[in-house]
Amino acid sequence: MVHSAYDSFQLLTDCPTKIDAIESYGSKLLLGCSDGSLRIYVSDSSGADRSPPSDPHALRKEPYALERTVAGFSKKPLISMEVLESRELLLSLSESIAFHRLPNLETIAVITKAKGANVYSWDDRRGGRGFVEVKDFGVPDTVKSMSWCGENICLGIRKEYMILNATNGALSEVFSSGKIAPPLVVALPSGELILGKIRSLRVPYPLIQTIVLPGARRLTKSNNAVVVALEKSVYGLFPVPLGAQIVQLTASGNFEEALALCKLLPPEDASLRAAKEGSIHIRYAHYLFDNGCYEEAMEHFLASQVDITYVLSLYQSIVLPKTTAVPEPEKLVDLSLDAPQLSRGSSGMSDDLETFLPQLAESDENSALEFKKMSHNTLMALIKFLQKKRYSIVEKAAAEGTEEVVLDAVGDSFTSSRFKKSNKGRGNVPINSAAREMAAILDTALLQALLLTGQSSAAVELLKGLNYCDAKICEEILHKGHHYAALLELYRSNSMHREALTLLHQLVEESKSNQLQAEPIQKFSPEAIIEYLKPLCGTDPMLVLEFSMLVLESCPTQTIELFLSGNIPADLVNSYLKQHAPNMQGRYLELMLAMNENGISGNLQNEMVQIYLSEVLEWYSELSAQQIWDEKAYSPTRKKLLSALESISGYSPEALLKRLPPDALFEERASLLGKMNQHELALSLYVHK
Repeated sequence: MVHSAYDSFQLLTDCPTKIDAIESYGSKLLLGCSDGSLRIYVSDSSGADRSPPSDPHALRKEPYALERTVAGFSKKPLISMEVLESRELLLSLSESIAFHRLPNLETIAVITKAKGANVYSWDDRRGGRGFVEVKDFGVPDTVKSMSWCGENICLGIRKEYMILNATNGALSEVFSSGKIAPPLVVALPSGELILGKIRSLRVPYPLIQTIVLPGARRLTKSNNAVVVALEKSVYGLFPVPLGAQIVQLTASGNFEEALALCKLLPPEDASLRAAKEGSIHIRYAHYLFDNGCYEEAMEHFLASQVDITYVLSLYQSIVLPKTTAVPEPEKLVDLSLDAPQLSRGSSGMSDDLETFLPQLAESDENSALEFKKMSHNTLMALIKFLQKKRYSIVEKAAAEGTEEVVLDAVGDSFTSSRFKKSNKGRGNVPINSAAREMAAILDTALLQALLLTGQSSAAVELLKGLNYCDAKICEEILHKGHHYAALLELYRSNSMHREALTLLHQLVEESKSNQLQAEPIQKFSPEAIIEYLKPLCGTDPMLVLEFSMLVLESCPTQTIELFLSGNIPADLVNSYLKQHAPNMQGRYLELMLAMNENGISGNLQNEMVQIYLSEVLEWYSELSAQQIWDEKAYSPTRKKLLSALESISGYSPEALLKRLPPDALFEERASLLGKMNQHELALSLYVHK
């Protein structure tokens, strides 16, 4: 027996004659007896402790006593009878079918064509003023009981239940009624049928309850119960309240049946229904989880609307941000009871688990593999659960952030006392930010589960989008596991740009020296730093300048393109280079002039010529000291200087002329004199020197 759907109660006993037919009329019982009499019973309310009935038209769960006997009601023993409530008629089958008016039982019609019938079934929706024979279907044996069921008729034939299609006469078997008891069929108000085994009509027709009533002869329904007639006694089967049935089913582990019954609770009990369904889903989820059905367990956790922290408490290896309130689950499944906890920092699934499994003997290898597989499956189920919950939780967190931005924009002074500074990139977060707190828990757990199952690329994608991963926890996990691509995205999403660029520089240097062992496939080039810097030009140009110095020498063209595309003022760049990378200042100005001739100011042109001249003078001093100076010698820088003196006009020739030695660099002197319109002196130098 699965659970008790009905309570059995003996309504009357010691009927003086054998009971052939039984029916209820309101709160009364009508018994058709073998002597042709009709005996009418009512509830025995003589006891002082009897409470008034809640429904005067329902059978009462108390003993019944004889009210009156109608002798000679039928010439032959009654086969069956039925009260037609909508018409206030009593339909009876004996040697023919008769109709009597209730409550006085006067005869109003007798259908003689039905003479010899042994069973009938009345459908109130089909009954008209008269009776017309419509169809005749053959059946394999004598029909012992039957009932309309929509457009079909359920038949009890021999010891089997069959369904007859009333349109085409097709027969299909349902199940056996048992080896001894005859088939009994009763239609319920819900449209379902109650059969002699009392089975659910949902496939695969599971047995719900067995009520032992030896010698049961007749089965009928009343407004609130099922009535069973034995030879000389009558029992009422009163439905157990749905709430009690649900409790029974849940306690016995029949969760699907319990959930099905929850849907039968009346609409006015919507809150009760939701609470019961939630509780059942949670218990069912724990049962499935304990038995290795992890994905199915997560589906029931989802259906229960339980807080994600409840489910995450099953995963003791997952590190979560501190929260104001984490509900304690009814039952925790801690994998560490049977084997070590999952790692939070290893780079792949095999590494994650193998690193933390103890060194096992060969005989224990199967156990280790089984644990590893179980751990992977539990985490994969968790990932699906979190991904299904994520959209609504992140949406709430984002909406909360948008509301704060609006409040800040309108200058709501009240908000100033409510907000505190959170980790970088998150702006002002309210002290009691439940939505973002939950989003942080979810994303932090999801990131760890992805890493523990070897899904590094999925972890990177999570961090690239809007996310609420706890920066401190995830930074530690990613760093320990050498998940550098994901760590960079974590830094980026939290506006921790200095940390990201420092890591990038370290990775670039390690890539150069081939020392990066954790991710041998992924190499980091200097261009990666430039790509990272591009979005920062407009918001933090000084940070861009600081870290661009690391790649200016190896990627000069791309770096200067970065300055140009990012609209960083050239004077600012030149000033920074002059202070921090003077050896690259001239190169920057050269490329600036080559890439954007009109974009370089007179001040920067003068700066570039001064740099060239300084280098030429240093070169001249070295050669003079060695007494090998040759006026006709041209170094690359001297060529640049002469070209610049001729091609650009933004410099100050007077200032440059003062720096030239009196006995050398005559071509530079002549060029400068020409710029100063002192052409005779210039020509004199060309002629004499």
